[in-house]
Amino acid sequence: MEHTYQKTILVTGGAGFIGSNYLNWAVAKYPQYFFINLDALTYAADLKNIAVADAPNYVFVKADIRNTKALLDIWKKHSPTDVVHFAAESHVDNSIAWPRIFVETNVLGTQNLLELARSNGVKRFHHISTDEVYGSLDFDAPPTDENAPLLPNSPYSASKAAAEHLVRSYNKTFGLDTVVTRSSNNYGPHQHPEKLIPLFISNLLSGKKVPLYGTGKNIRDWIFVDDHVLGIDAAFHKGKGGEIYNLGGGNELENIDITKKLLTLTGRDESAIEYVTDRLGHDLRYALDCRKAKRELDWTPHKSLEEGLRETVAFYRGHT
Repeated sequence: MEHTYQKTILVTGGAGFIGSNYLNWAVAKYPQYFFINLDALTYAADLKNIAVADAPNYVFVKADIRNTKALLDIWKKHSPTDVVHFAAESHVDNSIAWPRIFVETNVLGTQNLLELARSNGVKRFHHISTDEVYGSLDFDAPPTDENAPLLPNSPYSASKAAAEHLVRSYNKTFGLDTVVTRSSNNYGPHQHPEKLIPLFISNLLSGKKVPLYGTGKNIRDWIFVDDHVLGIDAAFHKGKGGEIYNLGGGNELENIDITKKLLTLTGRDESAIEYVTDRLGHDLRYALDCRKAKRELDWTPHKSLEEGLRETVAFYRGHT
């Protein structure tokens, strides 16, 4: 395709929650870049989340990253100069029920992209990962930094860790310029209601109970999706080749406490909580040390949890 854009960025999984928020921001922010949104449009994706569909520097291509012919066609037509790789199966419960699809998409799909990036001289391959690759922390352990070992406990996190190892190998063996970001739990408008915050908000607003695993004592760190997008952009532009950056929100909360905040925001009480059998292999706690990203990328999250939750509840109140 003939154009005068500075970069042609292939964004995989761009119709998903984080990918669509990234595109809605980046397409407007960088009119000098051309963005290709590649998405298989599985159950968790929705093109209605894309607010920039009519932008001149954006195009959508329906394709599956497991399909090498479809990927080759994209390279022949658009010649991407960079890749920002969101596409992944990401729901832990689904990975427990159907592990194979997570290996096929998250591992083999990533390898397909890496090979095309390597053989076509892609300038930067940015892989979006997760804090879950580190495994579980004890309550009193310090937050995890980027040098910690990968100890994944679910088929989902194992597939993301495997994908990361492939990304590293293409950097070390073939010299592909890669950067990896590992984020904590994202939340915000347009998230698929399989995830805790949108599921609980939707249930509470419609008068239903919320299913809380175990005793609700598991701890997660929450980041508003807009802050994650800014971190991704900072790592893409400023991150050192071959490096990994943690992007956490700095909002560690027990699941019972995040539930209570949502009860307050939706006008429900604790009778709406239904404790359910705990998830298999349920990690106790995730927490990220993000000093490297703050130091090297000049990135820090801006939105407080209270503000982000209010905004998210307001969105679902208008869409429930």
